[in-house]
Amino acid sequence: MIREQATDKRTPKTVRHDADLIVVGGGLSGTCCAVTAARAGTRVVLVQDRPVLGGNSSSEVRLWVLGATSHMGNNNRWAREGGFIDEVLLENLYRNPEGNPLIFDTILLEKVISEPNITLLLNTAVYEVEKSGPETISGVKAFCTQNSTAYELTAPLFCDASGDGVMAFQAGAAFRMGAESTEEFGEKFAPTAEYGELLGHSLYFYTKDTGKPVRFVPPAYALQDITKIPRYRRFNAKEFGCQLWWIEYGGRLDTVHDTETIKWELWKVVYGVWNHIKNSGQFPEAETMTLEWVGQIPGKRESRRFEGDYILKQQDVVEQRTHPDAVAFGGWSLDLHPADGIFSEKPGCNQWHSKGMYQIPYRCFYSRNVKNLFIAGRIISASHVAFASSRVMGTSAHGGQAVGMAAALCTRDGLLPRDLTEPIRMHELQQELLKTGQHIPGLHLYDGSDLAQSATLTASSELILTEFPADGPLTPLTSAVGQMLPLPTGPVPQLTVWASADQDTTLTVELRRSSKPENHTPDVTLQTLTVPVRRGQQELTLNFDAMIEEPAYVFVLFMKNEHVRLQYSELRVTGVLSVFNKVNAAVSNFGKQEPTEDIGVEAFEFWTPERRPKGQNLAMKINPGIALFGVENLRNGVQRPTNQPNGYVANPTDPNPTVTLSWPDVQRISRVELFLDGDFDHPLETVIMTHPETEVPFCVRDYLLCNDRKERVFQKTGNHQTRNTVYFEQPIESSSLTIHLKTVNGAAPAALMEVRVY
Repeated sequence: MIREQATDKRTPKTVRHDADLIVVGGGLSGTCCAVTAARAGTRVVLVQDRPVLGGNSSSEVRLWVLGATSHMGNNNRWAREGGFIDEVLLENLYRNPEGNPLIFDTILLEKVISEPNITLLLNTAVYEVEKSGPETISGVKAFCTQNSTAYELTAPLFCDASGDGVMAFQAGAAFRMGAESTEEFGEKFAPTAEYGELLGHSLYFYTKDTGKPVRFVPPAYALQDITKIPRYRRFNAKEFGCQLWWIEYGGRLDTVHDTETIKWELWKVVYGVWNHIKNSGQFPEAETMTLEWVGQIPGKRESRRFEGDYILKQQDVVEQRTHPDAVAFGGWSLDLHPADGIFSEKPGCNQWHSKGMYQIPYRCFYSRNVKNLFIAGRIISASHVAFASSRVMGTSAHGGQAVGMAAALCTRDGLLPRDLTEPIRMHELQQELLKTGQHIPGLHLYDGSDLAQSATLTASSELILTEFPADGPLTPLTSAVGQMLPLPTGPVPQLTVWASADQDTTLTVELRRSSKPENHTPDVTLQTLTVPVRRGQQELTLNFDAMIEEPAYVFVLFMKNEHVRLQYSELRVTGVLSVFNKVNAAVSNFGKQEPTEDIGVEAFEFWTPERRPKGQNLAMKINPGIALFGVENLRNGVQRPTNQPNGYVANPTDPNPTVTLSWPDVQRISRVELFLDGDFDHPLETVIMTHPETEVPFCVRDYLLCNDRKERVFQKTGNHQTRNTVYFEQPIESSSLTIHLKTVNGAAPAALMEVRVY
C-alpha cells in the first residue's frame, strides 16, 4: 500500500539517461539512424512520441514505404535503398507479403529491441531543450504519458528525425517553412500561388467485405455534400488505404500547429466519402462492406525544413549533380500537390521524374548553426521543390542510415558533424556506409583490410549469356517491349529472336543506350532496323553495326505491332531485365514525360519492367555471348547492377556452383561478408500491395563455407537477406575459402554480388 500526506506540489518520477547519441523521432529515418549507429558501437537513446515505430509507415498511418524505385514506374533500375532499410523490407516480404501494417510494426520493434546499444522510449515526447551555449545542445527533457515518467536525456550528439523538427526548432536551428521563389535558387518548378506553400496531410482508411449486408449511419460531422470534392467521381468501393493518398488537406494552413484542425477536416471527408459509397446507391457492391479502420492521426508530408551547410535544389535532382560528400541517394519524382488538396480542381499531384538517381550530400544532414545537431528524414536541408522528391520514406530512411554512421564516427573520434566534411574523414564515412550495403551512386568500396582483395578467385562455372531459351509465353506486341542487355566496349553481338505474325508486316527495332552510362533511360538511339516479318512463325536475326564506346546497358526495343507476337523465356538472370513502354498513372508515367512549359525538367520515355510473375525476358540468342558475370565482380566494390551487372552468376547447368578464394599462405579468418542478390529493382512496398513471393527468386537460400581441407566451417539454410555476415567465435586458419551456393529461392542461376573476408 502507498499512502502519502497531502502536499502543495509533486513532480513526476524522473529518470536520467546518458548516451552517445539522442535520436528524437522513431519514424523510419530515426529508426534506421538509431540501429545503424548502435551496430557501429554507439550508445543510443531513441525517443518516439507514439506507441509504435515507423511514423507514416506504421499501423497508425499505413502508408507504404517507397523511394527511388517509384513503384517500378520510372527508369531507375535496381534503385531500392540498401543497408538496414533493405534488411527491414526483405524481412517484411518474408513474413508479410500480404502487406499487413501490424506485422510491419512488429518487425521494426523487433529490430530495435534486439540492439543492446539502444534504449527505446515509446510514448515519450520531447518538450524542452537545454543548451550549454548558443550553438550546443546539452540535453532534452521528455515525458511519457503511459508511465507518468519524465526523462532527462544527455549526450554529446543529437539527431532530430521527428518530422516537424521539435528538438531542432526549440534549439534555435535555422529553418524554412513554405516554398521558395523561382528567383532564390533558379528553380523553374517553384510553385505558383495556386499550388501554395505546403503539401497537406492525408488520412487513410481500410474496408472489408463481411459477406452479409451492413448498413452505415454516418457521424454528424461527416461531409454531407460529396460534390464539394471536385474528383468525387473517382471514388469507388475497391480503392482504399493509401491508394487514396489524395484525400489530402492542409496545404494552406500551418502544418505544425494546425494539425488537429486538419485531422478533423480529413475525418469529415473520410466518413463523408464512405457515406457516399455506402448510401448513394451508386455502388451496390458495397452493400456487404464495412469500415475496418480509419486513421486517428494523419500522415504528414511537409512542415519545417532545417538549413544545413548545403540546400538540396531542383537542379541537383534533375541534373543528377555529383557531390564530394554524397552519402545517400534519391530518385522519387519532383512531386508537388495542390495546396487545396482534395478540394482542388487540379490533379492530386504533379510528378516530374529525372532520368536517374541523384546523390544527396552529407551537408544536408546537419544544422548549420547548432553544431552538435544532425537532422534526418523529411526535415533535411532542401528547397521546397527538391523536398518534393527527397521527402519520401525510403529516401528518408537511407539518409537516416548515413546520419547514424556519421554519429558513430563522431563518437569514436570526439568530433562534431561538420568535422566529417574534411575529405579524409568523408572518405572514411562513405566507405563505412558502403560496407553496410548503403549504395551511393558513383562510389565504389575498397577496403585494404579485406583479404578478398589479395585472393585468387576461381569458380566452378561462370555464366556466358548466349541464350534466353524459348520456353516462355508467346505474347502480342500490343505495347512496345525492350530487352536490357549489359555490354562491354566494342561491337554489339548478333541477336536472334522468335516471332509469329498473323500477316506479312514489318517490325521496327531500335538499339538505344542512356546518355549517362549509369542511368537506365534509353534516350540515345544508336541504330534503327526495319525487319520484314512474314506470316507465321520464324526466327528474326538482328545485325547491328553500332559500337559501344563504354560499358553500359543497351536497350533492344521492339516497337508496337499488334500483328506480331514475340517469344519470351522463363530464364531470369541477375542483372538482366525486360522493359515495357506502358502506363503507370500512379506515378504520372504515361509512357512519355512531356512538359508543356519550361519547368526545368526533361522530356523522355519510360521503359519499365513488369512485376513478377510477369516480366519475363525475351527469348533470344546472343552471339557472341555476354561474358560479364565473372568472379572478379565480387571485389569491384559495387553490390548491385549499375552500368554493368556487378555480380558473379553461375552457369544455369552447374549442379554445384562454388566460388573459391585462395591465398599463397594460410590466413586467419574471423569474419566473412557475403552480399547476395536481393533484387534491388523490386520496390517491396510494405502495406496493401501483395507480393507474389516471400523470398526474392535470385537470392541464394542455402550455402556452405569450407576451408582448404574441404571441411565445412559454416552452413546457412533458409536465407532471404541480401547481406549475410558470418562470424567465427574462434578464427579459422586456412589458405582457401570455398563458398558453395547450394539452393536459390527461385528458378534463377546462383548469384553472388560481393564477398569480403577479414
